[in-house]
Formats: sequence, structure tokens, C-alpha cells
Amino acid sequence: MPIRIMLVDDQELLRTGFRMVLASQPDIAIVAEAGDGAQALDVLTGTEVDVVLMDVRMPRLDGVEATRRVVTGIREGIIAGEPKVLILTTFDLDEYAFSALKAGASGFLLKDVPPAELVAAIHAVHGGDAVVAPTTTRRMIDRFAAVLPAQQPPQLTPELARLTDREREVLLLVAQGLNNGEIADELGLSEATVKTHVGRILTKLDLRDRVQAVVLAYETGLVRAGA
Repeated sequence: MPIRIMLVDDQELLRTGFRMVLASQPDIAIVAEAGDGAQALDVLTGTEVDVVLMDVRMPRLDGVEATRRVVTGIREGIIAGEPKVLILTTFDLDEYAFSALKAGASGFLLKDVPPAELVAAIHAVHGGDAVVAPTTTRRMIDRFAAVLPAQQPPQLTPELARLTDREREVLLLVAQGLNNGEIADELGLSEATVKTHVGRILTKLDLRDRVQAVVLAYETGLVRAGA
């Protein structure tokens, strides 16, 4: 079955461009479109979608609030299926994109992303793997460090207290943008063991992916902007 995509953008020309790029992929199908977040929510109540490509700045309901409502709707059974949201933004330093990640989006891309990278990101999100590659996570950290609030010295927050010492070490390295192989080398562990630790971290903290793990690491003070 092809990956079912929904395009959400108030600019029809951009939707057309993405549709043309994705239509050439044999395992991807555009099943729905919307011109703003409110319309997207209406469509998602009756249409099963695997991945939503969501613009950030739109009239009526922006991508941040729409993403938050999609995640809530999935939890409450209002939204059909369990669509993942992939944020599309025009600007490198768009605080709205960071807010959308906090709201539950599975990743973000710039709108001028090369077609191959867009397709790869869709497959990553749909497959449930690390939805944003570690190298992109590094860029995210660099781009959004300036908009993050000043942090107090790290302390054992209730969230971090759920983790073992080793899991906190792994979370710290994930937040620094290291992939599983690099973390394994850093800590003297096997890559399989690191993968197990990452899975347990996501489960214990009720996180969907590594992106949300990075966000939480900053919010709890485990990693500080500019550190």
C-alpha cells in the first residue's frame, strides 16, 4: 500500500509543486489537500492519512495549533488513523517550527528541500524511525538555540528522574546530535545496546521520536543553548 500523504498549505502553487514531485513516486499517493489548519482537521476526521505535510503560517488556524489538535485528536479517537505531521517552513530560524515540534510534529523541513530529501523524510516518518536524521538534529539545535529561553543550571527534574544514569547519558548525547553509532563509540557500548536505551528513553518519557527528546533535553536544562 502506498504512503498516503496530505498536503496542507494556503498557497495552491506550492501544493501543486509538492504534488508534482511526489506523484512521480510509485509508493506515495496524495489522498487529501487543505488550504489551512482548520480545513485539514475537518478532512482528517474522515480520511485516513499516513503523513501530513503541514505549513506553519496559514490563515484561520496555523500549523502549530493544527499539529497540536491532530495529536490530541489521535489520542481521543477523533482523527482517523494515526497520521504523522511533518512541518514545512520557509525560514531557517522560524520559532513557529520549533513550537510545532513541541506540539507533537515528527520533524521539519525547509520548503526548498531537494525532492530526494523530501521523499526520504516521508519514508522515515512513515517507518517510525528517527524522523529527523542526527545531522539535521544538529542543524536544528544550531538554528533554534537562539530562540530557546535561558536555562537554569541542570537539575534532576521529574522527567529526568525516571531515567537511569546511563539513560541520561544517552539522552545527553542524543540531544547533542550524535547518532547511535557515535553514542556507542562515546560510551563504549554496542550499537544495539544504545538503540535499546534510546527506545526505553522514548517510552519512559512518552516521547514519539528523537526530535522530541532533543526538545525535552533543552527544556529540562540537561542541555543548554550555546553549551
